[in-house]
Amino acid sequence: MPLGLGRRKKAPPLVENEEAEPGRGGLGVGEPGPLGGGGAGGPQMGLPPPPPALRPRLVFHTQLAHGSPTGRIEGFTNVKELYGKIAEAFRLPAAEVMFCTLNTHKVDMDKLLGGQIGLEDFIFAHVKGQRKEVEVFKSEEALGLTITDNGAGYAFIKRIKEGSVIDHIQLISVGDMIEAINGQSLLGCRHYEVARLLKELPRGRTFTLKLTEPRKAFDMISMRSGGGRPGSGPQLGTGRGTLRLRSRGPATVEDLPSAFEEKAIEKVDDLLESYMGIRDTELAATMVELGKDKRNPDELAEALDERLGDFAFPDEFVFDVWGAIGDAKVGRY
Repeated sequence: MPLGLGRRKKAPPLVENEEAEPGRGGLGVGEPGPLGGGGAGGPQMGLPPPPPALRPRLVFHTQLAHGSPTGRIEGFTNVKELYGKIAEAFRLPAAEVMFCTLNTHKVDMDKLLGGQIGLEDFIFAHVKGQRKEVEVFKSEEALGLTITDNGAGYAFIKRIKEGSVIDHIQLISVGDMIEAINGQSLLGCRHYEVARLLKELPRGRTFTLKLTEPRKAFDMISMRSGGGRPGSGPQLGTGRGTLRLRSRGPATVEDLPSAFEEKAIEKVDDLLESYMGIRDTELAATMVELGKDKRNPDELAEALDERLGDFAFPDEFVFDVWGAIGDAKVGRY
């Protein structure tokens, strides 16, 4: 069957590097819903997980990014549960946790917690800070935003393109959560949904963004980052392996990704940003997992429709993903 025939609903590609992204991690590891990457639903591949009594007891250390004592958390299987455990440790409402970074308290999008946590990583939780409302005149089709989400219902800004419409508005910063556009609440929306809404706003009109910035430590006041280059951050995990968080089923301890997997995930994540304005390493990892053993693009298209049909990936994108995985397999980096 030729690629695309009989496939489910399609959306035209969002070709601007704009409006949506799952963080290094796309944070895409939560319940089906916004943020980052948690869109990888469906049954998991491979052998069933061991019974709870035989699973290793994993304890992680955490702090609030703006400053706090060190807490200990364990017993979570996805991002939403992780945020709940952090909230319990610091006696906060779970809804106050915006996102987490690994091994740094700074709003560093290259170290955003996504679908995997190194077994020796230190987790810093960023909580809600100042709320703000900003009017933006859309003078260009591309606003210059890349959006990600946290896997638990919050979409936020991961990157601001230098010289773009948004770059000239100093009140808007990397790490800001997008609560609403023109009064329409975005709580619970996926990153790609927020990206699409921003792209569809008419050029030559003014719109209103309701934002919440992460609470900052003293040494972060007045810091405004445009976000790092895709894939420029250090590899997650420094020890024996990683804890992989899944949208369905228990978390699993896995070996660090192979060189092929790392490069393929990076290339697919770049394609997500190019086509859809999002970055989501967990979503990219799921796509690589689905595609690495497929014999042709048609088989990949069928697997993506079955597992990730809600994204309605266009055929051109699927061809490019197939090519990216193939290039990584033969070492064409």
